Amino acid sequence: MVIGAADLNIDLAEKAEEALFKWLIASFLMGKRIRSDVAAQAYRIIVEKHHRDTPDKLAACTHGQLVRMLGEGRYTRYDESTANRLLKLSERLTRDYGGKVLNILEASKDRSEFEARLKEFEGIGPKTVEIFMRDAQQVLY
Repeated sequence: MVIGAADLNIDLAEKAEEALFKWLIASFLMGKRIRSDVAAQAYRIIVEKHHRDTPDKLAACTHGQLVRMLGEGRYTRYDESTANRLLKLSERLTRDYGGKVLNILEASKDRSEFEARLKEFEGIGPKTVEIFMRDAQQVLY
């Protein structure tokens, strides 16, 4: 089952930073070997229920809080490592790119470099980039 940004009520049409970050988190969760409906539920718990919809808000979580949120969404297979990587993602995005996905875009000369920069984040591999770009490419390029 393919879940897109629109299925999660993420409106990428405006190229809004908040929407891009939400879609990055959703793509990150769906990029692991876990059912997409479970990843979508974990996204809803983290972003919608607990309002962790910006890098700063996500980074303010403790590891234990994220593990509990992932568990609440039944994302239990990789909860410990995923919690660590989500924290590292938000911290690095803030440190290296001012907390903005659009700053990654601005720092990249083309799509290939943008995708390579995404893969530099721990836990983001080719599958996560593929999922993210599937919907984001329409507004980014």
